[in-house]
Amino acid sequence: MAKIDDSVKKKVPELRFPGFTDDWEERKLKDIAQFNPKTVLPDEFEYVDLESVVGTEMISHRTESKDQAPSRAQRLAQKGDVFYQTVRPYQMNNYLYDLPYDNYVFSTGYAQMRPNIDSYFLLNSVQNKQFVQHVLDRSTGTSYPAINSSDLSNIEIHVPSKLSEQQKIGAFFQSIDDTIALHQRKLDLLKEQKKGYLQKMFPKNGAKVPELRFGGFADDWEERKLSSGLREYTDRVIVEDDKEYYQISVRNNFGGITLRGSKMGNKIGRKRQAKINLTKYPQTLIFTRQTVEQGGIGWVDKYCDGAIVTENMPTISLDTSVFSKYFLTNLFQTRIFYKNAILDNIEGGSAQIAIHESKFLSSTLLFPNLDEQQKIGQFFKQLDDTIDLHQRKLDLLKEQKKGFLQKMFV
Repeated sequence: MAKIDDSVKKKVPELRFPGFTDDWEERKLKDIAQFNPKTVLPDEFEYVDLESVVGTEMISHRTESKDQAPSRAQRLAQKGDVFYQTVRPYQMNNYLYDLPYDNYVFSTGYAQMRPNIDSYFLLNSVQNKQFVQHVLDRSTGTSYPAINSSDLSNIEIHVPSKLSEQQKIGAFFQSIDDTIALHQRKLDLLKEQKKGYLQKMFPKNGAKVPELRFGGFADDWEERKLSSGLREYTDRVIVEDDKEYYQISVRNNFGGITLRGSKMGNKIGRKRQAKINLTKYPQTLIFTRQTVEQGGIGWVDKYCDGAIVTENMPTISLDTSVFSKYFLTNLFQTRIFYKNAILDNIEGGSAQIAIHESKFLSSTLLFPNLDEQQKIGQFFKQLDDTIDLHQRKLDLLKEQKKGFLQKMFV
């Protein structure tokens, strides 16, 4: 692809396939696509609502009968149709229908466009941030901004005059989307495999051993309190004036995800905050009393040494001669942990529920010996590292696509 000289003031994108030099034309959407074509619904169909499309992928659909379907089920899809999410368009959950079936019906929450230009070119035109901003400028509502099909149809986009250029661009982005979808499926499969291992490699309720086990281990797992290898510590360092610290925030995802810090000044609520001293306790577990039942629990890395935690975030040190860190990390993701250490210890009413660290630490769970813990922990660490690698690849692909969308459209 060739990069266009910025000094050339033409209606062309920054990046372009070789062999194309004509200016792109400004066209209203209603001039390049038929909006919401009238159709007769089949007696039974697959219904696609606003939760069914994420990004440019359809992740779900459900079977409905014509007489029982929601009133919003109106848009009968035809191969090549582009469905644009008119509610909260900043989410950019838009879909090109490319399936060989004539029984998919979309919600009226989508504007249905039947283009007379290349469908994949149109799909990626409306995924462009510049286009989304045009839509938001014409949307009504604040919490749930929305645009009607008539206003959407009057928005202009730039289109190559030659169909062959449209098709080249469309095919390029189709290839990227296919690669993203492939990596997403691999990632989803790995996550499902991990769920299966979590169910089989930790004992179910009432059992003394797991269903799946490494060779060489035969003893029953033993009941132990978390306090036998975890203990709260309170020797924190008070924050100083005129310095910036990182505020620890807990990601709501059981499994000991490393906690991330966000930079902030120390003057806001300073009296209720203190720094964590990780020099003395490098293996520190933190949870937030009010959110631990939602998964707000995790390990703090050394790079957070000196970060600020609030008084509602207990700091707990790990004795590595008793428990394996990565074993605990995955124990936190099991149903039996959630029941015994979380649900059974919730205090307070419906408005303000919390878990006190003393009750949390007194929870009794089943543990194997340290060698088996380390084997299990290492197995899940390798699996988590693979999942993280695939997630980074997927994120990189999505970022690359964003870059191409900015440079390959006017």
